[in-house]
Amino acid sequence: MIRLGLMSFAHVHAEAYVENIRGIADTQLVGAADDDRARGEQCAAKLGVQPFPTYQDLLAQHLDGVIVCSENTRHRALVEMAARAGVSVLCEKPLATTLPDARAMIEVCARAGVILMVAFPMRFSAPLLQARQAVEEGRVGKIACCIGTNQGQNPRRHRAWFVDKQLAGGGAVMDHTVHLVDILRWYLRTEVAEVYAQTTELLPGGNGGVETGGLLLLTLANGLFASIDCSWSRPASYPTWGGLALELIGERGVLRAVTRDSVAAVGIRCQSSNDSGIRRRDSRAQGPCRDRDRWVPGPRGHQRGVRVGANWTASAPSRGRPTYGGGMSRHTDVRA
Repeated sequence: MIRLGLMSFAHVHAEAYVENIRGIADTQLVGAADDDRARGEQCAAKLGVQPFPTYQDLLAQHLDGVIVCSENTRHRALVEMAARAGVSVLCEKPLATTLPDARAMIEVCARAGVILMVAFPMRFSAPLLQARQAVEEGRVGKIACCIGTNQGQNPRRHRAWFVDKQLAGGGAVMDHTVHLVDILRWYLRTEVAEVYAQTTELLPGGNGGVETGGLLLLTLANGLFASIDCSWSRPASYPTWGGLALELIGERGVLRAVTRDSVAAVGIRCQSSNDSGIRRRDSRAQGPCRDRDRWVPGPRGHQRGVRVGANWTASAPSRGRPTYGGGMSRHTDVRA
């Protein structure tokens, strides 16, 4: 029996973790703790979870792992606490809001000999797995550039702290960049060398403290370039929370993968040498991935994603001046 605990109900995904754990055989959610006692007691009662008065009390329950669902800037303290207790960690994204915090978390887990993993569920998305296979097989030829969108609703209506910079570390860019950066690194096996960023607070709901929209232009170490629209641009009336889409433009066609609540599909438009038209082949995803041996990112991979965040925060205030800081260079090629 795998024994798990939940550290904080702050994140909007905490409820989903509780329900998903209950659906996994030979796995037990032992309980949860929260530094906001009122929030912890309310959520524990609503979800039928055993509450513990402190994180230390929860970690004393001989756990195999914990899921950290705190506010972004509080990840480090909880990850370090769990590591020192000898408990492995699944941490909500982003791993950290600063590069020093990310490095410290990776190092403390390495010293303690525990596993540190970031919540990157897109690694297990059926259409994205199909798209990666198509890239590996060279179905669209050599990739020239990539267009990514991870748009969604402003999460403040679920958790107000998402628009509090002291707790979230940023707004839409901090919230919606990491998945696409991770996928690009995973598909293309290269690193981000340069970040050019523009952000805006024109979309409503930012509370005057964080960006509600953003566009990042990335130059990769292998010479490819990519764009990421990470805006909170979906209204509350939108039928789903939002969605993630990625287009890879290759020498022989365009590969597009889409995943959101109601749609999961991957399609390829190929330019044939035998005719002047476009041929389309679409395949609907057939459910979630069940293969637990899929490649997952190592600690250095988590750190690389945080470096992109560190560099957009430098680029955006400078009116989009490209940045190379945080250990990034045009020639970096570190495989996680």
